[in-house]
Amino acid sequence: MFRMVATLLGSSNDPSRTNLHTHRSPPVSSPTITDSKSLNELCERLQTADLIGIDTEFVSEDTFYPELCLIQIATVDELAVVDTIAIEDVQPFWKLLTEGDHVTILHAGREELNFMLRAVGAVPKRLFDVQIAAGFCSNEFPSAYGAVVSKFVGHKPAKGEQRTDWRKRPLTAAQINYALEDVRYLIPLYHRLVELLTERERLSWLEEEMQNWEEEIVAASTRMDWRRVSGIGKLRPRNLAIVRELWHWRYQEAKKRNRPQKRILRDDFIVELAKRKVDNPDQILAIRGMERTAVKRNADELADCVRRGLEAPIEKETRAPRQHIPSQLSLLGQFLSPALGTICRRSGIAASLVGTASSVRDLVAYRMGFASESQKGDGKNKLPVLARGWRAILVGNVINDLLDGKKSIRIANAKDSDPLVFDDVV
Repeated sequence: MFRMVATLLGSSNDPSRTNLHTHRSPPVSSPTITDSKSLNELCERLQTADLIGIDTEFVSEDTFYPELCLIQIATVDELAVVDTIAIEDVQPFWKLLTEGDHVTILHAGREELNFMLRAVGAVPKRLFDVQIAAGFCSNEFPSAYGAVVSKFVGHKPAKGEQRTDWRKRPLTAAQINYALEDVRYLIPLYHRLVELLTERERLSWLEEEMQNWEEEIVAASTRMDWRRVSGIGKLRPRNLAIVRELWHWRYQEAKKRNRPQKRILRDDFIVELAKRKVDNPDQILAIRGMERTAVKRNADELADCVRRGLEAPIEKETRAPRQHIPSQLSLLGQFLSPALGTICRRSGIAASLVGTASSVRDLVAYRMGFASESQKGDGKNKLPVLARGWRAILVGNVINDLLDGKKSIRIANAKDSDPLVFDDVV
């Protein structure tokens, strides 16, 4: 799926593309694109680009899916803004972006990928997220765009329009310039980060992480994950069956009305209905606060959901029996968790990108033969995250050696910011 490493190495070693383009004129800002003819002309120009940086402006608080308002685009030669409210169909751009052989550069680009998936059902062949790449080159992750730009290319993006309602027209010149700041430095960032990743031999690590990131976003785009309702952790299987029915009703109703799901029915109301197990419309409306919700006219439908949950087979909702986890597991997890932070700080990589204290406990539990939250799915996903890929190389193997007695931990200098030292046991 990915051929990013070869592209990155080629870009990094090509003299015409290094030094942050200091030998080239700055990219030219095009007029805001507000019609299909201009959009098609832009797409024709982009067909020859090796690198395309993108960002979007959107509003998400009032609709089921975020409302796309602008697409900002950067190449070596051009900066452009596409007005997605003025242009009814921007699929030609998404198709070009997902079908071309260029590298697509983003910062924290999850929502941009979701826009593509909903529009054309695909994502670009080669992705480079500067936020993720920066995590492999510093101890901070996730970092805001301005912080990444400041740290790696020495500029400070302009501010001033953070509270703009991007749905309103006309947009001012200041608003357009602010939007362009979000893509102005993407290509210089790409080159600088590729340079650092090449020096540190981490390009393959980034490629692996980008592929996992893409796969997770694609999977999440179609996942009907009713178990993410907050407050259901202690509910019994029968109550969970009701939660599931209510969640599916809320999802379809919100999509039909084009409203955020929690504006239709809040999570706490779903949990309360599941706990009470009442399938009478009058009793449902008698719940305090329910009369002020957007679904007071849908009490009959909510009652039907509760009834379906009460009548559904519960086998699918039954959790696997919990295993007894020995007390030493918690002790070992607490003892070894600082090792993750120490390794990451000394390697100049963000610990929050690598894993958490729970990740360490999952690895210890796996090594001790106990199931953990990381052992779900099949194939590689049965392994704890710290036992897979680049994380195993960086951290997991060290923790394994500590558990096997092949390495020891000692305090070299208690006053040092990283006082722990790992020694080989001879």
